[in-house]
Amino acid sequence: MALQCGIVGLPNVGKSTLFNCLSNAKAQSANFPFCTIEPNLGVITVPDQRLNMLAELVQPQNVLPTTVEIVDIAGLVKGASKGEGLGNKFLGNIRTTDAILHVLRCYDDDNIIHVDGSVDPIRDKEVIDMELQLKDLDSVLAKKEKTGKAARTGDKEAVKQLEFYVRLISLLESGENARKLELEESEEFMMQEMQLLTAKPVLYVCNVDEESVVTGNDYVTRVKEMALAENAKVITIGAAIEADIAELDDIEERQMFLEDIGLEEPGVAVLIRTAYELLNLQTYFTAGVKEVRAWTVKKGATAPQAAGVIHTDFEKGFIRAEVMAYNDFVDLGSEQAVKDAGKLSVEGKEYIVKDGDIMHFRFNV
Repeated sequence: MALQCGIVGLPNVGKSTLFNCLSNAKAQSANFPFCTIEPNLGVITVPDQRLNMLAELVQPQNVLPTTVEIVDIAGLVKGASKGEGLGNKFLGNIRTTDAILHVLRCYDDDNIIHVDGSVDPIRDKEVIDMELQLKDLDSVLAKKEKTGKAARTGDKEAVKQLEFYVRLISLLESGENARKLELEESEEFMMQEMQLLTAKPVLYVCNVDEESVVTGNDYVTRVKEMALAENAKVITIGAAIEADIAELDDIEERQMFLEDIGLEEPGVAVLIRTAYELLNLQTYFTAGVKEVRAWTVKKGATAPQAAGVIHTDFEKGFIRAEVMAYNDFVDLGSEQAVKDAGKLSVEGKEYIVKDGDIMHFRFNV
């Protein structure tokens, strides 16, 4: 599934440094605004210890993790919604993503310029929000004008759409994000269809210095208070530290470095997993001697939909799924042992996939 998270924020908050750590793609990084002009795309593997455990048990020829695409979008500035700082182009890049990773600068450093002259992550967040809201407002106003003509003829569907647009406009004009709007079931498709920037789920990424990477700081506390009111997630990461970790090829050296600064694992691993959850995704596995592989499906996906991720023919010709729970497989040690214990279930088209399921599909084309 080509699902994307876009990294956004003001210039010089650490977006490109963070992106480099995530993907090892070398996005240009410099101490001035707009050093990133074209969005950089990285395909990021999702860390999952379960995949490693299955590989140890099965000893396959290949091991393939699941992935999420990360897009590094150039720094937005005040006035972006009106085209300032190549704003229209950058906002267009955000529109195609499924979720937003909003990087906020939460450290002091006189050597790194801040576009507004001082460090204030809440102000920075509000600047970005306002630009996204203004762009969304333009989109919804255009929809309202077009729908209004049909509504005046008495078209019931158009009248319903118009009421939705009016509510949405009122929310955006009050300085709130579209994701805050409580939707009726009939309105969910309309919201998805518009691809509004502020309707996308958001993860706030607090970029801190080394001293704050474990315990946080006052800036991080303020961001967490803000995010709590929005029901949004926050993670703390030190982009500069992550860059140092990424330079270490030896696994033992990395682990020693992490222990020295008080971390159990790199912050980018936490970020990737959290982004995966933000997209409402889960993982199921296929396990055989040729390949152990992680597959991505939306939470709530049925067995045929999961089969379709492998190949559309699997979904079209779906007959049944043979399902093993991950814990049963690991505890018993093999597929045959799971079968012998009577813990392999045969499921039909209505089965809802659970995170960690190990599945084999039977199909007929």
